[in-house]
Amino acid sequence: MHRFLATMAIAALPTMAPAWVAGNGLVVEERGNGFTIPYRGLSGARDFWCAAGEYVIDHLGMRPDTRIYRTSSPPRRAGDGISFSLSSEGAKKPGIILLGGERGVSASHARSFCSILRIERES
Repeated sequence: MHRFLATMAIAALPTMAPAWVAGNGLVVEERGNGFTIPYRGLSGARDFWCAAGEYVIDHLGMRPDTRIYRTSSPPRRAGDGISFSLSSEGAKKPGIILLGGERGVSASHARSFCSILRIERES
């Protein structure tokens, strides 16, 4: 009977989508209508956007001009991650400097931070 109850309890647990790891080591987790990138050590806003861009283009296979929107309010507090969506609903300021006052960032723009960060870290 105990084994049966344990099996039923495990079956009742919500299934979580597997996480995806970006090239910079940040983990991307699907959440509802978007995705979240939890904090994992020293990471600035550009690190999170880099991971978001890679996720959308490389993992989801979407076009580089796909817009990504930040849905968690900046500034990010120490130890917090950042939530993103492909929908402009609930979009917040991106937390990075952008020209033109746009809230969303193209996936290719977000992924371009990966190259900038690599160059900075190699210097």
